[in-house]
Amino acid sequence: MDLNFGRCCGSRKKESWRSVLLLAYQSLGVVYGDLSISPLYVFKSTFAEDIQHSETNEEIYGVMSFVFWTLTLLPLLKYVFIVLRADDNGEGGTFALYSLICRHVKVSLLPNRQVADEALSTYKLEHPPEKNHDSCVKRYLEKHKWLHTALLLLVLLGTCMVIGDGLLTPAISVFSAVSGLELNMSKEHHQYAVIPITCFILVCLFALQHFGTHRVGFVFAPIVLTWLLCISAIGLYNIIQWNPHVYKALSPKYMFMFLRKTRVSGWMSLGGILLCITGAEAMFADLGHFNYAAIQIAFTFLVYPALILAYMGQAAYLSRHHHSAHAIGFYVSVPKCVHWPVLMIAILASVVGSQAIISGTFSIINQSQSLGCFPRVKVIHTSDKIHGQIYIPEINWMLMILCIAVTIGFRDVKHLGNASGLAVMAVMLVTTCLTSLVIVLCWHKPPILALAFLVFFGSIELLYFSASLTKFREGAWLPILLSLFFMIVMFVWHYTTIKKYEFDLQNKVSLEWLLALGPSLGITRVPGIGLVFTDLTSGIPANFSRFVTNLPAFHRVLVFVCVKSVPVPFVPPAERYLVGRVGPVDHRSYRCIVRYGYRDVHQDVDSFETELVSKLADFIRYDWHKRNQEDDTARSNESSSESRLAVIGTVAYEIEENLQPESVSIGFTTVESMEDVIEMAEVVPTATVRRVRFAVEEDRYEEEGSSASAEAEAELRSELRDLVAAQEAGTAFILGHSHVKAKQGSSVMKRLAVNFGYNFLRRNCRGPDVALKVPPVSLLEVGMVYVV
Repeated sequence: MDLNFGRCCGSRKKESWRSVLLLAYQSLGVVYGDLSISPLYVFKSTFAEDIQHSETNEEIYGVMSFVFWTLTLLPLLKYVFIVLRADDNGEGGTFALYSLICRHVKVSLLPNRQVADEALSTYKLEHPPEKNHDSCVKRYLEKHKWLHTALLLLVLLGTCMVIGDGLLTPAISVFSAVSGLELNMSKEHHQYAVIPITCFILVCLFALQHFGTHRVGFVFAPIVLTWLLCISAIGLYNIIQWNPHVYKALSPKYMFMFLRKTRVSGWMSLGGILLCITGAEAMFADLGHFNYAAIQIAFTFLVYPALILAYMGQAAYLSRHHHSAHAIGFYVSVPKCVHWPVLMIAILASVVGSQAIISGTFSIINQSQSLGCFPRVKVIHTSDKIHGQIYIPEINWMLMILCIAVTIGFRDVKHLGNASGLAVMAVMLVTTCLTSLVIVLCWHKPPILALAFLVFFGSIELLYFSASLTKFREGAWLPILLSLFFMIVMFVWHYTTIKKYEFDLQNKVSLEWLLALGPSLGITRVPGIGLVFTDLTSGIPANFSRFVTNLPAFHRVLVFVCVKSVPVPFVPPAERYLVGRVGPVDHRSYRCIVRYGYRDVHQDVDSFETELVSKLADFIRYDWHKRNQEDDTARSNESSSESRLAVIGTVAYEIEENLQPESVSIGFTTVESMEDVIEMAEVVPTATVRRVRFAVEEDRYEEEGSSASAEAEAELRSELRDLVAAQEAGTAFILGHSHVKAKQGSSVMKRLAVNFGYNFLRRNCRGPDVALKVPPVSLLEVGMVYVV
């Protein structure tokens, strides 16, 4: 028996290691494409202008030393061994760090927060804080409201820099790969060949995005693996052939010798050296597609050694060939007999690396949109089997136009490198700041440890960032301009969205008003289901009162639907729907809150409508079962108010929460007080979760219903029949068609942002009906003017 157990454990462990190694192999094509092609342009960009390659080899040895220690300290030490552990339920990236912080500290700016969200299984805190050791950093963050906005702005900055990197990386990668033609062509022909070929490859790359990476993804990993083996073999050949003692350049003393000799020029050249870590952020951003062990193994045992060998090989070759600066590059160190095969592999690897960052840009824009920080765009899921592979047409064509414009405008690796380097280092600085907060707030480590992490890695990144800023007029202005533009767009959208929620909160209608509507007032109930979409989680939205005022009728079954995002990557389907009654049973009105994580796939309208009706039926059965166990007093109290919401899944359970929105003040003028708009009453420290072990299968109910009164059973069947009849009659989707304008007396900046900025974005982006994929024949739009 023990032997069999040992064999089972051994086979399971063997199978586990097989799957990890397979994931490590697959991660090469998705995660490391960008990082692996950096040898194409690092030395060429570094020696472009600021420093010259001399006979003493101090410059080339100094650059090699900087490259080695930068790769060792940032991607290997910082990301592989520290940052990758700061995952959010297996997800990585800027928004993952932000959502992780928001769950441990009350700094979220999402407007419709509920205590029920904290009951989600994916919301769990892996390191629950001890009440006796409440962090002073946590108290300080929660106390100062302006820090909540500052934290959001920091996250938006990182997001905008990723978007900027999404158009710069394809340009510099493909351009550097194609520039290998210069060794086989005259300068006149090369000048007119490289740019058109690069643009043609970029057009093809972006044009193929709508097919999805899963269709050609199976060839990505072999291409990157072939490329890594290729550059490591060439590097090893150059080391043996030209300078076996180049390993001495790994000593950090050569960095100080380099800076002592080159001084300001050497410091400015760091803007080219930092390109060796472009794509390192992808290890963390793509964590959700793989796992920690797979990414760690792939980088530590393959990518890192291959890159070091490649850079050492180039340094060894250049240490024996003291050409002029324009001749320094990757292809000069490639043996002539393998030049063309290496050129072809390099172009394919650059396409793979570009594909990874483009997909990452789609993903982060989708996350921003889910959290209300980006205008609505069309998101197409290109794979039913592989989660997270999406395509956004508007962003794709915008990136293509900008990418081609940048390639034609800059025309050289130097300017492209300056622009790309600034974007890369800004993202890394944002990640360092957020990770230091995670160390204190989520891991509950001493603040001195987080400060040491911030100072050590932050000082290295600030050194490179400052060097990039000196190249402002030589290309570094581009990512700053792009990030400023996208930050204004995202902030205006987010700010006005919160103001709209405030308006809805202040103008919502009481339940008594809804219950008073009846035939005596000329109101009729028409057959069908009316789905009223709102951002409110309680109360009757103002757009519904406007609808009834203008058209004195509403549907037999009325459902107030709130589709909201919660600060978790995924919400399990069994915990997605919160359902409750609005008013007494015979009113046939319900509230349904549908919760999605920032990486969840939103359902199309057909499956959503079917599942919603199914959840309503399950809730009706559950509610009648619960009512049979309650006394008449509790039943009469619930009939005059909204019932407690119940999570309807395979097992139904209730969550009792006393979270009522406070009245909010709209008299603020500063951006820092934005959170005042959405400030809620103090959350009850321990929300009561009452789980009812009641399966929602019909057969089981019929067994239990045999003991119930015949009257209750008849009422249950009547309510279910009404629901089925309403579904057969048809479903109408009632959405608000809003126009927002700033109130009188607002500042000039606010009027510009709301009256012109937000309304321009609203008119030119996807409407809520398109985002929800509502068929036009089922759509009822209610015009609303928001004065904020």
